[in-house]
Amino acid sequence: MIKEQYKYSDLTSKIIGCAMKVHSTLGSGFREVIYQRALAIEMNLEGIAFNREFEMPIFYREQQIGTRRVDFLVQNVISVELKATTQLENVHFAQAINYLEAYNLEIGLLINFGELSLNFKRLNNKKYKAPLTKIQSKNPQ
Repeated sequence: MIKEQYKYSDLTSKIIGCAMKVHSTLGSGFREVIYQRALAIEMNLEGIAFNREFEMPIFYREQQIGTRRVDFLVQNVISVELKATTQLENVHFAQAINYLEAYNLEIGLLINFGELSLNFKRLNNKKYKAPLTKIQSKNPQ
């Protein structure tokens, strides 16, 4: 389990570093979309692959019931949810965790640009289900 916890450490550190550059340049006080655009520029400069405002389906009992957009889906494995509020609240954490669970992603970041100092939290999906891998035969044909 400890190995899994650190699997994405380098990537999340790079994303946080990009967010720190954005926050140190812009400070607080802008709308979320401004930080989102600036973070996209910074992650591009760092060579981090991502999809911005990535729309993903939401399922209930194996039936699609809607869609939801995550601010960033980084390398198809990490969700990044941005806020620009004076203080993170429980509802923000709940939203970020819901995204992880709905998309079955193991790790996410919640980043708030609205405070005087950048505030970020790494989030783990306790309900994450690793995809099944095929067992390879010892005698391939």
